[in-house]
Amino acid sequence: MLKIGLVSVSDRASQGVYQDKGLPALRDWLGAAIASPFQTVERLIPDEQPQIEGALKALVDEEGCQLVLTTGGTGPAPRDVTPDATLAVADREMPGFGEQMRQISLRFVPTAILSRQAGVIRKQSLILNLPGQPKAIQETLEGLRREDGSVEVPGIFAAVPYCIDLIGGPYIETDPAVVKAFRPKSALKPQA
Repeated sequence: MLKIGLVSVSDRASQGVYQDKGLPALRDWLGAAIASPFQTVERLIPDEQPQIEGALKALVDEEGCQLVLTTGGTGPAPRDVTPDATLAVADREMPGFGEQMRQISLRFVPTAILSRQAGVIRKQSLILNLPGQPKAIQETLEGLRREDGSVEVPGIFAAVPYCIDLIGGPYIETDPAVVKAFRPKSALKPQA
């Protein structure tokens, strides 16, 4: 079964100053988008690079998560160290994920170029840094649609199931009404 690590990085939310919105947004979106059985392992931690690195390592190495999604801490401020921690634990970088997230966000705000979102592989796990706001999380995962419902800009999650296939993880099916997973015809599982 697919195991997904969810990490919300926020000094104030981790201290209880305000309620974390990242984990519920991720949980809700994944529940709507993924048709295969899955479970989540969640962490709410402060913007501290050693703690972020530790959480990512634990989710991959000990918990066996094949996918880890982080939210928060991707900007240029001194305390925004999520991408730094992600790159520090990476075996390989997957730059297309960050490029596509910025491409989507640029449709809404010119400051999207300030984002340092990253995608990496650690062992047999894909780790992706998502934005911190629930609306932006949904947009980057799902993509943007035209008024007729057709996809205008693909979201990053369309590529996630095939990436997980390629690194040895379980076959993930999605609800195409939310996001249609793309795989080459040769990689499609026969329908029962």
